[in-house]
Amino acid sequence: MTRAAYPVAILGQRNFALVWSSNMLGAMGNQMEVLVLGWLVLNLTDSPLYVGLVTAARLGLNPVALLAGAVVDRLPRHLVLASVEVTTACLGLTMAALIVGGWLQIWQVFAITLAGGLARIFQMPAVQSLAADSVSQDRIGNSVALTTTGMNFTLIVGPLIGGWLFELTGPQGAYGTMVALHLAGAACALMVRVSRGSPAATGVSVLRAILDGLKYVKGSQPIWAALVVAVIINISGFPFHTTLLPVFARDVLGLGSVGLGLLMSAFGVGALLGSLVLAVTPGVRRAGWFLIGAVVAWHASIAAFSFVGSTVPALIILVFTGAAYSASLVLIVSVMLRIARPDVRGRIMGLRVLAISAHTFGSVNSGAVAGILGAPAAAQMNAVLGTVLVAILAVLAPKLRSS
Repeated sequence: MTRAAYPVAILGQRNFALVWSSNMLGAMGNQMEVLVLGWLVLNLTDSPLYVGLVTAARLGLNPVALLAGAVVDRLPRHLVLASVEVTTACLGLTMAALIVGGWLQIWQVFAITLAGGLARIFQMPAVQSLAADSVSQDRIGNSVALTTTGMNFTLIVGPLIGGWLFELTGPQGAYGTMVALHLAGAACALMVRVSRGSPAATGVSVLRAILDGLKYVKGSQPIWAALVVAVIINISGFPFHTTLLPVFARDVLGLGSVGLGLLMSAFGVGALLGSLVLAVTPGVRRAGWFLIGAVVAWHASIAAFSFVGSTVPALIILVFTGAAYSASLVLIVSVMLRIARPDVRGRIMGLRVLAISAHTFGSVNSGAVAGILGAPAAAQMNAVLGTVLVAILAVLAPKLRSS
């Protein structure tokens, strides 16, 4: 028990606790929005394709992540994080006002979602870099796992609250709660006081900083291979719970918004368990092999879910899906941050966010296939694609396997 509790003790460190709290509060609002936005668009348009498109809109400006990483390496990271949360809160308030006034149109949903996605591009580089800056080198893996654990807790609570509020008060009530959560996250970020050890040189241009970061990644096979894994899972894995799950809930399982919240919460329970196991593990050797295994398990569970026709088996499978999903995310970031120099962590995490751009293609493709062939067929195609691609990468990048 003492050995297991040792990695978790970093939550007692003031700066890390504030970073963790800010990230969790913001993530709670984000997870509520995933459910509320998907359900709102599905009922507004009755189109799985539109659900995929609005999910893609959240990521449409992700190429800006190259700039975001350089910015995070040059500016005070806690101020960047606070700015993200305040901006997201303002956008949520705008959405709530449009709903209450009866003025909401689908193009406005896309515009606000696109703007929110732009703000969130700066969130991951700031959070993960701050988390690594707040602890010693040997605790970086645990800081990543604990940060992910907080986010995964929101995968359980966020959809439940979002689905319940949508049912009880409508989407405007849910958006009002999101605004409060993001403002609280901004307050926590503003109280962080941490030095990054060796900041990027301010005399270097932003373009040069970006190019230096790309050169650094090119020279490290484990880092670029981990980024390729991130691309793969955003094409084939993420669309399952962001785009296809609302369609499964309504068209396959016959559930409403509360039922969708229950499904997403089961996914969150698994994600929380997966990250907790890694959080209390003092060190994971050969993390690359575990990463490849986690991604394969993730896609295998998606394939299994596609054959389910009732709620209880679906909930059970989603717990396993969430655990594999969480382990994959923790291990990707752990591999990169343990290798990367402190002064390039922001740019590395910026590239990690850039990899999420692949989710745009994955979401639109999954929504289109689900509209034509149904959600089960779309899930099966994604499961096969993801498994094949990660197997090829495992052969082409041997240093990832040994990292």
